[in-house]
Amino acid sequence: MTDKILRCREVQHAIGLSRSTIYRMIERGDFPRPQKLGLRAIGWRESAIEGWIADCEAEPSYTFRGCPR
Repeated sequence: MTDKILRCREVQHAIGLSRSTIYRMIERGDFPRPQKLGLRAIGWRESAIEGWIADCEAEPSYTFRGCPR
């Protein structure tokens, strides 16, 4: 099975957070780092985003990995 690559807007829509919040969380280590796709393009593996969402749902704490609750 091939892992789909999600671009920034798709990730924003999937998790409901802004671009600046996503990048702030990446810098803190609270969100998966994107993969470089080219000189000016990045994307996230769909499985990484799904895993992050699953971790958020499993952890009862609001502050866990920056998950919005």
